[in-house]
Amino acid sequence: MKINFIKYLKLIIPISIGIGCIFYSTRALNENDINSIIESFANAKYSWVIFGVVLGALSHLSRSYRWKYLLEPLGYKISFLNSVMAIFSAYLINYTFPRAGDIARGTIAYKYEDIPLEKGIGTIVAERAVDVLCISILIVIGLFINYQLIAEKLYEASSFINLKLIMFSFIILGGILFFLLREKSKSFPVFSKIRTFFKGLYEGFMIIFKLKNKWLFILHSIFIWLMYVLMFYVTTKAVTELPDLSFSMILISFILASLTIMFTPGGIGAYPLAVQISFGWFGISSVSSLSFGWIMWTSQTLMIIIFGGLSLIILPFINNKKIYNES
Repeated sequence: MKINFIKYLKLIIPISIGIGCIFYSTRALNENDINSIIESFANAKYSWVIFGVVLGALSHLSRSYRWKYLLEPLGYKISFLNSVMAIFSAYLINYTFPRAGDIARGTIAYKYEDIPLEKGIGTIVAERAVDVLCISILIVIGLFINYQLIAEKLYEASSFINLKLIMFSFIILGGILFFLLREKSKSFPVFSKIRTFFKGLYEGFMIIFKLKNKWLFILHSIFIWLMYVLMFYVTTKAVTELPDLSFSMILISFILASLTIMFTPGGIGAYPLAVQISFGWFGISSVSSLSFGWIMWTSQTLMIIIFGGLSLIILPFINNKKIYNES
């Protein structure tokens, strides 16, 4: 009963956050603003939207190919088609059950390619470690380029909260957490899980240096995140109400929007809100920012729903012969 309750919480809380973000982002909109957003959807240049979807699809294809490099040192090979469909299926499942997609992806690799589940999950953890590094690098670049803006926003925030006190509190809490993870992990399962998670990230990242084709792996990683940023950029061209945006504007908004995926399924509600807030820092109107945020989120979500759904349907059929022969 307790386990089921926790599972429901893991589903309900992210969805509730998404609904809260939708309410927060639309709370100040009047009827004219809502009509303007509807017109933005109607008048959008969908050739740019499609171009953005293509770039997003290319990043997923590259991710599918990159996965092969992590599996090879373990002595396993996965067909490119199965890899692609496993990844699209995982993305789709993440929209309903956050983080369940990674397990589903490993399960698909086990079912159709005989890759042990723990090995498949291990390589996915390695990918997560690389993605954390990539987004961290983008954050550093964004902070460097927009140092003055970020400093101003932090200063504005300091009028409401004591930032020094918060930073000091984080340091103290971090020290306590580190001590507990180190000394009490055997007594408290939750600390053991956290410790295992970070250990897995570290081990997953270190495996990259043992890869035979590590430079190709690194190039794919760069390509994946480059496509993400370009996907975001070209889709801004679809909304005629948006002004010409500089690289710094694009990068800051992309980073904030990307981070929302950690809090709600697929970034629902939170993604458009992050775009609205970040573009607002640069003086862009709330309505046009929100319009773009929803167009961007909707186009990528539809891509995942379509290709993820097709992948779940097609996977058993293209692997039917293999399953039949084994049985």
